[in-house]
Amino acid sequence: MQDDLDALEDRIAQLRRAVRAAMRRRDTARVRELRAELRDAERAWDRLADSLERSGEPEPPPEPARPAGPLLPAREHVHQVLTLLGVPAAPKLIGAVHRAFFSGELPASRLASLRRDEERSYRSAPGARPYYLCPALTSDLLAPARALITVSSWPLERRIVGPLSPRVDFLQAAVRVAGAAVAQEGLHGSATGDVERLLRSFAVSIPGAIAPRRTGRPAPVDPGLLARAAETEIAVHIDADRRARADAAQRARRQLDERERLFGAPLRAIPGTAARG
Repeated sequence: MQDDLDALEDRIAQLRRAVRAAMRRRDTARVRELRAELRDAERAWDRLADSLERSGEPEPPPEPARPAGPLLPAREHVHQVLTLLGVPAAPKLIGAVHRAFFSGELPASRLASLRRDEERSYRSAPGARPYYLCPALTSDLLAPARALITVSSWPLERRIVGPLSPRVDFLQAAVRVAGAAVAQEGLHGSATGDVERLLRSFAVSIPGAIAPRRTGRPAPVDPGLLARAAETEIAVHIDADRRARADAAQRARRQLDERERLFGAPLRAIPGTAARG
């Protein structure tokens, strides 16, 4: 099993180098193909590492039952998570962060309809709520980005996603989650299983975020090491990402009304592409 883990790590490193080479060649199709392979390899590494960790350790004691927590509406649970992350996030990440750091229930089914409910509420009484949960806006069309949720009170630049934003936001989320994990350990003495799984899900995709193995088994992810590795890569992309977001935000302020700046411009048919019967 160790050999398989080593082979996967080598494969992940090869794929990262290949992605960067394809990006330098501006070979978009190849980049997409390689990144899909990279994600598959990272998921395989994660599954294998979890399996190895479980096989080499005694069965952990059951985690203490969580307190029920206040009965908050789903939108407030999501707001808590997005405030922790500070970047647009997909429902899967929101659910994982909620399980790791917050009490109470956040049904996945509720996330699916949340954005529609928020826009409906805004249309019926604009500005009546202190914040709305909005989709991120794409930098090219200023349209709603698929499955990315933001908070209306954030600056427009933070609610827009450009070509580099998914990676930058992922890295910034890793830094914020690492900080929250350190704070939780300060309170409880050790990370919970959900926190460790969340940290590892970030670490396997960030070069240098996992310490070399010394005992043959994967060590718990060091939040400090994870944050430093993420910040190192953020420095590579952040300036270009900020410029793309700022340019798009300027266009949005010129072209969109207030509702569209929150919920995105409607997608319009391109002249000449309509079906002809």
